[in-house]
Amino acid sequence: MSLSFDVADAMKTSTPSLPPLIVHTESSRVWGGQEIRTLTELREMRKCGFRVALIVPADSELARRAAAEGLPVHTMASFAKLSPRSWRELFRHFKALKPTVVNTHSSEDSWMAGALARLCRVPLVIRTRHVLVPVSSTVSYAFPQVIFTCSGAIAGQLAACGIPPAKTVVLSTGNDENRFLFSTGQRQAVRQRYGIDDRELLVGNVGCLRHYKGHRFILRTAAAMPQPYRFIIVGGGEELPALQAMAHELGVEDRVIFAGHQEAPEHFFSAFDLCFFSSYEAEGVSQSLIQSLLNGLPVLACRTPSTMEPLGLVEACRLVDYDDVPAACQGLTELARLPRRDPERMARQHRCIADRYGLGNMVRILLATYGRHGIHPPSPE
Repeated sequence: MSLSFDVADAMKTSTPSLPPLIVHTESSRVWGGQEIRTLTELREMRKCGFRVALIVPADSELARRAAAEGLPVHTMASFAKLSPRSWRELFRHFKALKPTVVNTHSSEDSWMAGALARLCRVPLVIRTRHVLVPVSSTVSYAFPQVIFTCSGAIAGQLAACGIPPAKTVVLSTGNDENRFLFSTGQRQAVRQRYGIDDRELLVGNVGCLRHYKGHRFILRTAAAMPQPYRFIIVGGGEELPALQAMAHELGVEDRVIFAGHQEAPEHFFSAFDLCFFSSYEAEGVSQSLIQSLLNGLPVLACRTPSTMEPLGLVEACRLVDYDDVPAACQGLTELARLPRRDPERMARQHRCIADRYGLGNMVRILLATYGRHGIHPPSPE
């Protein structure tokens, strides 16, 4: 395929009087942790004084949400790397925007935007690797100068594939440490809404309903736990009908609540007594896991490399293998013996997790990484 234009001439330096422009590309059309991370970075870098923009499919949920926040959104029909039309469309965006930084996310846009950004001499090209799954090809990892990984385990995986460790920066998604604080009022409101008695132990999970999130493990564990334990699964997704059918088959319909997608998950974390984080593959450092820890919850989790990183910082956790129901029951029972909502333990946990996984730390790492490449926010006047 040949690009019939002079990219070097087209991509001249941005107007000096304007702040640097950070452009994120994302080919995903769905809404989940990866897309939330992208929107979070755009929002926070705009607060720091950078110009920001997003290039996404026109029908993506990220496009809709970013536009609703007043962020500049530029749309593509698709990121189809075998389509000359897609290459021309993306080039026109780069030519018009003249970005200082291009940060790619999913596989499809990373191939196209990474290669074209280097061809167009964008000063800094970044790729964010969100998931811990086998790397099908390392070719697209040659394009960026920096690779953000959402966990140390992902960085290790890339190094094992021959990608130079000097290119990787571990940057887990920052979560707002002031938003995910325990609230007695929110706890009472949610528990009252769903008829949860104060004497009942509420075990909760927040996340998109996808197969690797392991919600079937939660249902099998619910069926093996005694009556004082209630379970609530917060989130929407493709697995919902199958999970509801399974709850019926297991006879736990009266003890498992499917709360659906919620825009304010912090309210639900406050209502939980325990968190059951059941993801068994693919995760970087999950935002919902960090949010539960910021809220002060004891956590039962599946033993996966990325999940074990934050849990190594806290006292109240138990690790089990996926689908080991007896071990899960034992873990929940042990965690339930801890004083419920102990203020001192919750405060220690919140401080520890906020220092490493809070929003402020993510912003500091982003600014330091840009700064090493000579890209700085405008000085305050």
